[in-house]
Amino acid sequence: MSLRRGRNRRHRRRSQYRRRKPRRDWAGGLPRDVLLAIFHRLDHADVLMSVDSVCREWRRAARDEPSLWRRINMRWHEGFVAIDRFAMAAGGAVHRSAGQCEEFCGEYFVDDSFLRHISCQAPCLKSLRLICCDIVSDGGLIAALMTHSQLEELELSLCGNISRNWVGYAGEAISKMQHLRKNSHFVNCRESDRDVEAQAIATYMQDLQSLQLFGNVLTNEGLEAILDYCPKLEYLDIRHCFNIEMDTTLLSKCAGLKTLRLPDDPTDDYELEIQTPVLFYESEDDSSVWFSDGWSYSEDSDDSNFYYGP
Repeated sequence: MSLRRGRNRRHRRRSQYRRRKPRRDWAGGLPRDVLLAIFHRLDHADVLMSVDSVCREWRRAARDEPSLWRRINMRWHEGFVAIDRFAMAAGGAVHRSAGQCEEFCGEYFVDDSFLRHISCQAPCLKSLRLICCDIVSDGGLIAALMTHSQLEELELSLCGNISRNWVGYAGEAISKMQHLRKNSHFVNCRESDRDVEAQAIATYMQDLQSLQLFGNVLTNEGLEAILDYCPKLEYLDIRHCFNIEMDTTLLSKCAGLKTLRLPDDPTDDYELEIQTPVLFYESEDDSSVWFSDGWSYSEDSDDSNFYYGP
């Protein structure tokens, strides 16, 4: 019995000691500058999903520091199950910047209404990157470009609802832009439409320093116009632009470029999806379409279920 009483006394003493010993608040006790240094190394989606739920101090630090949201990168994150929740989180990130956001990158969720939100909340925007945003229209994009007169960099990658005429619609609003990435899947079209975008770039974007036109349908004529009227151009990427044939004229015009990526160059470092090129072209009388494998289709055919596609 005495042995049992002694064990009980020791157990009570240990329990009292544990209750008296103060617990260290390691999460909320970190200095603000240390917290921000950690947050700057995280993806913005991780900050919105995880940091806000740790404790009140972490949530306050992430919410009340606009410099953390100066460069917002909202590429798709698996933690967000639905697109609308991802869009709400991205809208909250722009709001937290308190008007200091200078760079924004969004994937999948950006639409015309979100561009209007950026126009109101980020007046100092210098870089806008839209990736796989098929719900952005010409009108929404042009309105945003008209608002952001300081925009220096623009990316429109795999945004299928943007027409080839978008540069002409924007006009002088993008005349000071220095960097452009307009990437798509190569799908050939009528010969008269192939250089619409390239000619507009040569007309309105003569301050360009870097240009990426992955999968564009421009021809030698359109590329020559860009090289002639964009004298500051240093970087040119025309991979998968299969309507271009690099002849001696083009090679001589490209001699002054620091970096040149040709249509058939490797695509190992290209981070987006690459699909099989659609190489059909129309005959002079518009009566049939020939594909790269030699198969042809006539408009007089009885097969009404035929679709142009890769």
